[in-house]
Amino acid sequence: MSLLQRFQPGYDPPARSRDSALLFAARGMDLLVSERDGRLELPRGSVLPQTASGAHFLGVLDEIDCYAAPVPGDFAPPDGMKFVPARSLYKQVDEATFAVAGRALSIAEWDLNHRFCGKCGTATHLVPGERARRCPVDHTPFYPRISPAVIVLITRGDEMLLARNASFPEPFFSTVAGFVDPGESLEETVRREVKEEVGVELKDVIYFGSQPWPFGRSLMVGFMAEYAGGDIAVDGKEIAEARWFGVDDLPRIPPRLSIARHLIDTFIDRVKARRT
Repeated sequence: MSLLQRFQPGYDPPARSRDSALLFAARGMDLLVSERDGRLELPRGSVLPQTASGAHFLGVLDEIDCYAAPVPGDFAPPDGMKFVPARSLYKQVDEATFAVAGRALSIAEWDLNHRFCGKCGTATHLVPGERARRCPVDHTPFYPRISPAVIVLITRGDEMLLARNASFPEPFFSTVAGFVDPGESLEETVRREVKEEVGVELKDVIYFGSQPWPFGRSLMVGFMAEYAGGDIAVDGKEIAEARWFGVDDLPRIPPRLSIARHLIDTFIDRVKARRT
């Protein structure tokens, strides 16, 4: 069952108790959890009633209300609870819950960053029926920030070009990615980022799919593209290394939760299908 079948998003909280609701209490990119039998679990509203009372309604997941609650840096977790990086919930919770957790991170950050107007400093108000805060003086609306980024798998025959980012906390190879500049189309960004980071030219840039990526506060827009020429030349700053890899000789690649992995797996499946 897809996320859309399981989760119904919403803005205005329903008029019912929040005690049984899932509470995504966020501090930066961390979420508050408890641990039971070696598994991480999200708290219910009854555990943190004061936090739940000021939380933002996200929607309903499998008939369970979900709320996002930004908490201050000095918040002390109750006994038996702790903050963990939200990404560590991957495979600890089902994919739909993980997706809602990512949504919660973005909503919590938006709420903290826009409690006051950036023009005049006046406290903003929540806008009923939509995800927005508005200044009561100059009426400027503030919506959750979404930064578009592109990500592309470059192919050449049965090979793919993968790069190792110098800032990755763990050494693995992935697809090339970068943020969209003002005035650029997505396809223009793909070509620019690839040229800047690995030095090659592209042809046949084709849309693949997209994925919200709250851990980078962005929307990742995926593409596949064919190599058109040029020698690999990494920038030496963002990209530490880039090479061509065959599907039978892959390095360590991203985990399955990412669109980068979906791109790689799709290409592997296509190559193997051609061989049969």
